[in-house]
Amino acid sequence: MTALLIGLGVALLVLMILIAMAIKIVREYERLVVFRLGRVLAIKGPGIVFLIPLVDRAVSVDLRELYLEIPHQSAITEDNATISIDFIIFYKVVDAVMSVVEVQFFAGAAQNIAATTLRSVVGDMSLDDVLAKREKMNETLRVKLDEVTERWGVKITNVEIREIIPPPAVQEAMTRQMSAERTRRAVVTEADGQKQAAITMAQGSQEAAILTAEGSKQAAILNAEGGRQSAILQAEGFSLALARIYEVAQTLDANTMSLQYLDALRALGASESTKFVIPIEFSSLLAGVTGLTQQSFGNTAKES
Repeated sequence: MTALLIGLGVALLVLMILIAMAIKIVREYERLVVFRLGRVLAIKGPGIVFLIPLVDRAVSVDLRELYLEIPHQSAITEDNATISIDFIIFYKVVDAVMSVVEVQFFAGAAQNIAATTLRSVVGDMSLDDVLAKREKMNETLRVKLDEVTERWGVKITNVEIREIIPPPAVQEAMTRQMSAERTRRAVVTEADGQKQAAITMAQGSQEAAILTAEGSKQAAILNAEGGRQSAILQAEGFSLALARIYEVAQTLDANTMSLQYLDALRALGASESTKFVIPIEFSSLLAGVTGLTQQSFGNTAKES
């Protein structure tokens, strides 16, 4: 009885092991390359996959984009400068069967291929190009590596150089060059600032001069307009005075004018001058005044 129980237990254990070997759960990003008696049978997954225990063997392949770090590799540039470069390779399996059948250990193979490809690419470039043209190096490495890994069913999606370490002498020269460049930029920036300040001041002076000239112009125009209005008013006043004098003169008679002449003679006689210049027309004026005087006295005697 005990032997029977032991036999049943062993059988149950073996059955459980066989079931575990027969049933596989494949994730969405994985595929199983199934070998049956050593030959490739099919690619299965995702989901539940049933295998024949002890007959089928499955190799899991990850279809996600993966990366491989390539440690620092020494390379010599075209101008014989020794540099150290490390970079990252991003790759993705596009053919699960080929990735299993065509290469034994992809990571190790890719690392060795990347090192030799890097030396080939750097050897065709000068040090300045290596330091300045990383994008070009990345693309060249990607294309060359992809040509090799294509036969393994692997696609190189991207290559990124992380660090380039030039020789110490070159690093010191680059530091001095960087310092000189920063000094140059500071001088250029200061000169540009002074230039802009001078331009701003000149523009301000120009605008002030324009405003001053405009103000002087307006003042001159206003002064001229005021002078013109004053002259017009003076002329109008003089014209009105002449008109008034003419109007009054039209109403005067000879007697009034004679009295005005006599008054003028009286004022002339009262002055301190001892010599007088009298025009010739003044004699006829005196004759008229004398006649007027005699006429006045005659009229007075008759009235008496």
